[in-house]
Amino acid sequence: MTKSVLASCAAIAVAGSLLALSSGSASATTSATPGAATSAAAETIVWTACTNETLAKRGAQCGYVTAPLDYAKPDGEKIQLAVSRIKHKTADAAAQGPMLVNPGGPGGSGLTLSVLGERVPGGAGDAYDWVGFDPRGVGESKPAISCDPQVFAYNRPEYVPSTKAIEVANLKRAKAYAEACRRSGGALLNNIETVDTIRDMETIRVALGADRISFYGFSYGSYLGQVYATMFPKRIHRMVIDGVVDHRNVWYKANLNQNIAFDANVKTFFQWIAQNDTVYKLGPTGREVEKRYYATSVQLGRKPAGGLIGSSEFADMFLPAGYSQGRWKAIAAAFSGWVNNQDEAAAAALKAAYDYANGPGDDNSYAVYLSVQCTDIQWPKWSRQKKDNAKVHAKAPFYTWANNWFNAPCMYWPAKAGKPVKVDPRKAPPVLIINEERDAATPYGGALQARKIFPKSALISTPGGTQHSVSLRGNACVDNPIAEYLRTGALPKRQPGAGSDVECAPAPRPVATPGFAPAAEHPLDAALWRR
Repeated sequence: MTKSVLASCAAIAVAGSLLALSSGSASATTSATPGAATSAAAETIVWTACTNETLAKRGAQCGYVTAPLDYAKPDGEKIQLAVSRIKHKTADAAAQGPMLVNPGGPGGSGLTLSVLGERVPGGAGDAYDWVGFDPRGVGESKPAISCDPQVFAYNRPEYVPSTKAIEVANLKRAKAYAEACRRSGGALLNNIETVDTIRDMETIRVALGADRISFYGFSYGSYLGQVYATMFPKRIHRMVIDGVVDHRNVWYKANLNQNIAFDANVKTFFQWIAQNDTVYKLGPTGREVEKRYYATSVQLGRKPAGGLIGSSEFADMFLPAGYSQGRWKAIAAAFSGWVNNQDEAAAAALKAAYDYANGPGDDNSYAVYLSVQCTDIQWPKWSRQKKDNAKVHAKAPFYTWANNWFNAPCMYWPAKAGKPVKVDPRKAPPVLIINEERDAATPYGGALQARKIFPKSALISTPGGTQHSVSLRGNACVDNPIAEYLRTGALPKRQPGAGSDVECAPAPRPVATPGFAPAAEHPLDAALWRR
């Protein structure tokens, strides 16, 4: 979230067909020794050298895992799940087995995330086989879904439906995208709920010949972890979830909650711009900067910059500021350049800032995002959505309508919706939970709820932190307990009450610099889906 996700109870009835493929039932007793996680049966994956440059440099192996398109028909049509692996560097006797990684979304490609182990401090990741994978429909997995690569092209309808014409234009656009997915998505659209990915994870486990797996999930990946821990609790060795989805709110309510949180975070961003008024010249108070933002949005709605960047693109350009401080300088500089100059160079900088965040291109991630979210639950009709979003917009106008239209194709989705899995991971082993306390994509309440439902788990929080999914990025207070947990299974001491167990200081605010230049991406950012 990244966005969120839940799975279908209706599909739970077919779990037995998956278990027939596994080396034992999901509740089978497993050995407590780490080495027992490495192999229960022979592998069935044909590994070859990876061609991706990032993976090839590390000697990673790549391959495909065959899975049923429909787990209710295990002998029917098959799909191919792309996987990568960087093997353990310890002696085999000290190996801790496979560690699957998911970056979120839904729709995020995780194939390159097998590199994540090298970021664990003190070599604590070296005992694991780090396994990245593209979930069904994503990236290198076959088939992959694409509906309309131009869906995020420039000069789109305004987001706020201040007139009937704007409302109708956005509804028409949402319906057209759903129809494009009907034409191109095929049978996969009916078999791509969260629960299908959970069963794919089990299929990958079996293909790896592993009795148990570990799992590291960011954002939506945290929801995968919660559902996997519900369905297959005895198959877990270790689990880290970072940027935690509140399973109670999947998915409609989760989006409404995001809108309030993003509005608060963008106000923090505006305050930072004001504190650096000598650099950006947009106003000495956050309120003045905020007024300039909305005035500029109205201006661009009337006349897009360079004929391309209208009010919708302008809002999308700012959204990454609610996810990561690493984007603040580039966005602020583009904003400042346009307000203070409004020339061709400033228009080009706005376009570059938009492209940096969400520019036109392959819509695979978006198509899969909708395919999952639109079928995990039944979305409300337009009359309900219109009322709810108008109410939230009144107090959180920054991104409420944009988020609504992002999900609006779900009203017309050409596949039957299911019901969420009842998340109950009480039989799972202790897990490590991480969340910044002002994370807008996955608000902090999700992490508190996860701590409540995972017995003996531990939560690391960063009070005041506004970033999304922050682990293994160099904050020793966060990363060192991860290393200890992966090495020994030991978690930070559980504290009394319903709060976090460890509090860490967030990363410092960036130092303002003039001029627009997209910041160098953190190694994790390329894999983490923008929602």
